[in-house]
Amino acid sequence: MKSDSLISSFGYAIEGIKKAFKTERNLKIHALAMILVVILGFILKLAIWEWVTCIILFALVIGAELFNTSIEEVVNILSPEIRVHAKYAKDIAAGAVLVFAVSSAVVGVIIFLPKIINLL
Repeated sequence: MKSDSLISSFGYAIEGIKKAFKTERNLKIHALAMILVVILGFILKLAIWEWVTCIILFALVIGAELFNTSIEEVVNILSPEIRVHAKYAKDIAAGAVLVFAVSSAVVGVIIFLPKIINLL
């Protein structure tokens, strides 16, 4: 079996990301939140360590959402009819995204709230 070139591999990954952004509502919500955080970060002049923290959290949440989407697609292929175990697998994957998203929001509050309070 011939492996694809490195450039082709990146192309497949980009296609997957584009497809997920077109079809997944929650991924769009996470991306919007990311854009708002970036804008607020520039306004509030985040420190380098705060930017690094935000970027890592962006990657974790978006990556988790992509994994969740992938798991849901595979489960749908393997189990087109409703089954308890298929639902369980999908719910667990969605739960993982929720853990990342809520944790990221808490860290965001820790970073941003003192800066916002100082403005008031």
